[in-house]
Amino acid sequence: MRPMKFSRWSTLLAMAAITLLPASAQVDLTGVWNPQYLEDQPERIPGPELIDFGGIPINDFARKWALSWAPDRLGLQEHQCQVHTAAYIYRGPLQLRIWEERDPQTQNIVALRQYTSTYEQNRTIWMDGRSHPPEWAPHTWMGFSTGKWDGNILTVHTTHIKQGWHRRNGIPSSDKIDLIDHFILHGDQLTHISVVTDPVYLAEPLIKSEDYVKGTNPNGNWLWPCEYVNELPGSDRTKVPSYLPGTNPFLDEFRTKYNLPLDAVLGGPETMYPEYMEKIKAARK
Repeated sequence: MRPMKFSRWSTLLAMAAITLLPASAQVDLTGVWNPQYLEDQPERIPGPELIDFGGIPINDFARKWALSWAPDRLGLQEHQCQVHTAAYIYRGPLQLRIWEERDPQTQNIVALRQYTSTYEQNRTIWMDGRSHPPEWAPHTWMGFSTGKWDGNILTVHTTHIKQGWHRRNGIPSSDKIDLIDHFILHGDQLTHISVVTDPVYLAEPLIKSEDYVKGTNPNGNWLWPCEYVNELPGSDRTKVPSYLPGTNPFLDEFRTKYNLPLDAVLGGPETMYPEYMEKIKAARK
């Protein structure tokens, strides 16, 4: 039998066909992941203190909202079980499970699925090149996500996220946020970096990061049985807890406790950068 010969054109066509195939995973992110709390532990576990907006690039609109926010609002039954959005949910105590969904015929990855134990949330990251829905499509807590591999980094783009918060002490996030996630694997360590753009409440993008370690017990506590109860007995159900401008009683509590200038605790883009420490030192003299 004579050996089969390939022309230059057939070789180029074969190479082109390969490049058109859906990108396969460069690393395996599947499994159970447990968060580490080495970054921003006070904010992520006990929770942020009132009127601590430092390090968040909020604009004046967000600041006015946050200063009018009363903590009793979280006690309303409408808010007791309100879900953290995809842009915030990775910050708290949770267990994260990741698995693949593959096409049964081609075995190409169609989507990466994530289950978050906090609020029992399911997130789908589409890996098949589909487009995002139009702006008027429904918004959800996890939004609509598409992913791609940048080398060994999974980059995810998410839109259509419901209104939530940038920090759970009153700083709101709008339903127009645009979220970019990066998932980076280092052995049994997983780094998650999020970049949030909010045209309504942020003056600059907000960047956060968290670390996870590969879990060995797949049978941990994966449920979040949130039940509505009467946390504010005797309250007027016709009113939303809030403060009028200039009446927030907690305005000076945090800054006095840590001897900080008011501008520092009220946040803004300037407070994100290391150089701002010099301004704080100068204000203390």
